[in-house]
Amino acid sequence: MSADGSVPYPLGVTLRPEGANFAVYSETADSVDVCVFDGETEHRTRLNGRTGHVFHGLVPGVQIGTRYGLRVDGPWDPANGLRHNVNKLLLDPHATAIEGEYGWSQSTYGHSFTEPERMDDSDPAASVPKCVVTNPDFDWLDERPPRTPLAETIIYETHVRGFTQLHPGVPEHLRGTYAGVAHPAMIDYLKNLGVTAIELLPVHQFVHDNHLIEKGLTNYWGYNSIGFFAPHGEYSASGDDGSQVNEFRNMVKSLHAAGLEVILDVVYNHTAEGNHLGPMLSLKGIDNAAYYRLVDDDPSSYYDTTGTGNSLNVGHPAALGLIMDSLRYWVTVMHVDGFRFDLATTLTRQDGSAELHSAFLTLIEQDPVLAPVKMIAEPWDTAGYQVGGFPATWSEWNGKFRDDVRDFWNGVDNVLGTFSERVLGSPDVYEASRRAPLSSVNFVTAHDGFTLADLTSYEQKHNEANGEGGNDGEDDNRSSNGGVEGPTDDPAVLERRNRKRKNFLATLLLSAGVPMILGGDEMGRTQSGNNNAYCQDNEISWYDWQSPDAELHDFTAQLIALRRDNPALRPSWFRQAPRTGGADTVEIFRSDGKYFEPEDWDNPDARSITFLLAHEGADSFAFLVNGAENGVEFTLPPAPGRPWVHVVSSDPEQTEGETVTSLILGETSFTLLRSSGQGT
Repeated sequence: MSADGSVPYPLGVTLRPEGANFAVYSETADSVDVCVFDGETEHRTRLNGRTGHVFHGLVPGVQIGTRYGLRVDGPWDPANGLRHNVNKLLLDPHATAIEGEYGWSQSTYGHSFTEPERMDDSDPAASVPKCVVTNPDFDWLDERPPRTPLAETIIYETHVRGFTQLHPGVPEHLRGTYAGVAHPAMIDYLKNLGVTAIELLPVHQFVHDNHLIEKGLTNYWGYNSIGFFAPHGEYSASGDDGSQVNEFRNMVKSLHAAGLEVILDVVYNHTAEGNHLGPMLSLKGIDNAAYYRLVDDDPSSYYDTTGTGNSLNVGHPAALGLIMDSLRYWVTVMHVDGFRFDLATTLTRQDGSAELHSAFLTLIEQDPVLAPVKMIAEPWDTAGYQVGGFPATWSEWNGKFRDDVRDFWNGVDNVLGTFSERVLGSPDVYEASRRAPLSSVNFVTAHDGFTLADLTSYEQKHNEANGEGGNDGEDDNRSSNGGVEGPTDDPAVLERRNRKRKNFLATLLLSAGVPMILGGDEMGRTQSGNNNAYCQDNEISWYDWQSPDAELHDFTAQLIALRRDNPALRPSWFRQAPRTGGADTVEIFRSDGKYFEPEDWDNPDARSITFLLAHEGADSFAFLVNGAENGVEFTLPPAPGRPWVHVVSSDPEQTEGETVTSLILGETSFTLLRSSGQGT
């Protein structure tokens, strides 16, 4: 404790009766001022306490709603990684609310546009956001997190704005906001569909890139964070004056009351400050080398494995501490249920290489606050692919599931073997390290790429609206959709598209692992062929609630209900029969009813398979898959209980509820059969 009674922890703002304790970490700064704003009038208070590398002090008169920023003085020496500029008003890295947007100009940059090594001395205070002091207390009443087991989890990836912006059941002033997501119309929709969790695209305060604003676009997806503790203010119906914090908490409380979990897509791998030519908004001016990874032999430059210009320095305690403080805040104060880590592999590169026992993963592994929540990695970055390389307590976006399932249903040769591995929970990826199928978050489509409707309607991307000459976005459709792109009235084309969509959804929802549905896929949402709509805050990205595919929606809800009600369809761990212990078993048969021989997997014409899925004491299911362009006769395995009954199919010739002894499954179709009674 210093002479004024201030303390170095926790970092950020802690309210006291006489004002607030402020604490800011910097190894290289000479001084830190807290700048409180009363209208446009700025009042500066020097933090005179210093404990270790933390500046701290008491600022009188600070209360809930106070607007403030930081000014940090110290050496300007870019060649050695030092970029302090006291002229710049900076965001507190621990700010829990941020008000306003950036008016891009020379003043928001620490360096001169014309001479990047020279410090710019203009003051941006009038045109940059301010931090807002918020109340950590909230009346949660009897709210309880659902804590849905992974084996029962079905994730719905969506966007706060796009999900609600056009929904007629949501009052217009609530559309596109946290309050809109919490509206009964949206909660009823999610409950009726049957999903158990929503995964929200980034809601940490983010920045709209200047180059997008100049083109009349925005950073719609939000992968450009600047405030790791602050809910994005533009998504608040009640304003960004700090009200966004309670609006977000009310959303969580409402979703929890309905049994729905909230998972956040978080971006801790980089920030909106970019590279050496990027703006100075926060960390860059506080302690550049502590928070960002610099090139070893050229500290004026940034080591970048994110493709955004910078990477957080996860080998440094300051950056790691910031991430950990943020995670704990969102769990303890905001009550979220899990995190999906964007480009998570970057966070394991403390010395350059991706490491299973990195400091980042070790800190999370031993943290009792984070132990109960879901941790999901996007297990790659621009420098490498790490599927299967995370700890056993983590789940991962399984890109192999996406690629192999697409290839199979798109008619690629020699993928039946890998397709079967994906249906069984990717044991080829996870079993060697004794990880369960629940390590795999299965998906066919995600926000980054085609929607399901567009995947089955377009042969190439149509990203012209992004203003990049069609050079952005991956070419992620590796098959022909018959040469007819976009809307059509041709019944044959429509039937083929509908069948493919059902095949993809069924494979996703009948495979072992944790299924993730891209929001809107269940109702045929299209982006008109745009597979990189990151900058499209408009009808390209927003859900069209006026003309949904009701039949596809009902089909998806039926599959989700089947998965929910039947343990054989949501195994925590499949074991090959004969049983070696455990409740879940699977047998695999050729379409002629015989077991596969090793050479069968190498047969390029092998495109059909039967999965016999069983759970001790429960109904059994036969999942019949035909990837061939012709009908295939299936010899069914003996029914473990009562005779096989048809449940659901993408083949229009199959009849639901019909007892089945043998069947011919139409081209590129699936069928699910049920044998009621005691499982094998």
